[in-house]
Amino acid sequence: QVQLVESGGGSVQGGSSLRLSCVVSGATYNSPCMAWFRQAPGKEREGVAAIDTDGTTDYADSVKGRFTVSKDSAKNTLYLQMSTLNVEDTAMYYCAAGLYYSDEGDDPLSSRYYDHWGQGTQVTVSS
Repeated sequence: QVQLVESGGGSVQGGSSLRLSCVVSGATYNSPCMAWFRQAPGKEREGVAAIDTDGTTDYADSVKGRFTVSKDSAKNTLYLQMSTLNVEDTAMYYCAAGLYYSDEGDDPLSSRYYDHWGQGTQVTVSS
């Protein structure tokens, strides 16, 4: 059984940085692609950043240049380095594991390609 456990969230002021972590356990060979999603109160869940098996990354336009997704395979850990945070980044952040094929037109930031989800970590940014 695949388990994903996020950590690193918190309350920060605008302009600050945070690094989220997601430790993955269990058999993920069928779900080798990873991503971060977020959901703010009253809004739909949105894909933030994704990384495939080759290390190719994709980002939502709203976070490009500010967020960086990476993974440490030896530690089975996914990261999201967030900088220049603003109030619009306030949300519950979830990591997810799944499978997509970008070269076949799959959207890495679509939740339809992810089978396993963590419980989330809250990020709150104040002005």
